[in-house]
Amino acid sequence: MVDFGADNPFAGAAHKLKEHYGIEVPISAVCTKTEAHAESMRKNTLLQTQMPERPGVPQLIAELDGSMIPEVEISPPGKGEPQVDRRKARKVKGTEARLCLAHEPGSVTPVFGASLAVLGGPEEAGAQLLHCAIRAGAGTATKLHCVGDGAPWIAEQVELRFGLQARYLVDLYHVCEYLAPAAERIAGKEMQAWMDKQKQKMKENRSSEVLHDLQPFLEDDTAGDSDGPVRACHRYIRNRPGQFDYQTALQSGLPMGSGEVESAHRYLIQARLKLSGAWWKIDNAAKMLALRVTRANDDWNAYWSGLHRHAAQN
Repeated sequence: MVDFGADNPFAGAAHKLKEHYGIEVPISAVCTKTEAHAESMRKNTLLQTQMPERPGVPQLIAELDGSMIPEVEISPPGKGEPQVDRRKARKVKGTEARLCLAHEPGSVTPVFGASLAVLGGPEEAGAQLLHCAIRAGAGTATKLHCVGDGAPWIAEQVELRFGLQARYLVDLYHVCEYLAPAAERIAGKEMQAWMDKQKQKMKENRSSEVLHDLQPFLEDDTAGDSDGPVRACHRYIRNRPGQFDYQTALQSGLPMGSGEVESAHRYLIQARLKLSGAWWKIDNAAKMLALRVTRANDDWNAYWSGLHRHAAQN
């Protein structure tokens, strides 16, 4: 039942139980049982927050990224107020789910971690990243190549958790998202040639030259990012010194982008928590994140074996 509920909407899980085993189970029972085990997995996940005293593997790749999932808040009626349709009393919005991974170069089995931004903030995401790195083999001599989208909190957590062991790189694709509108403003019909030239400079660690090329075209200080794409691009690069060492990444055969974790968002988080018409209470979303990560990290069988051993001992 929980196996189906982990990958399918609860109604779909109930249907699969009927289809595969001929068992009719109420949707509410599938929901209750799945969320109960998800909560157990969440509570039983003990993060390793201290780098172990071992050399560790020579090199790890680590990536961290966030994406939005649907959140719902349902306000109960106040004292003396009549009961209303809960669907009409709900408030819906997006909340950020943060996913991280770590693995050795060439490995196709990363270790995953996940958290909700509203629960624990950057500190929780950083702790998850460190835990992933340790499970992937990190030690005191391990070098970490960390890639993210340029969010300041990611760089701060990488420095806090790994210090001089880590090098943080801003995803080149995200840099290009700032370069492209600046190129259109500066070069017009020749924007692609200008863009390619600046992108090559970034790959060669010549970001100071890119800033120099942007300087003459800076818009007025009062312009917002949409009306001032050149200024926005200049600020983005200027405010992230030391985070554009693409040359070393290329020479070492390490990624310049965080596409791996962005792809993982789709199959690990969004495939279950971002279904059409589905909205999650924060606590339930956190439980399901823990469940999905447990499956992705191949800890599923170990969890159930532990339950069976506990039951046998009692």
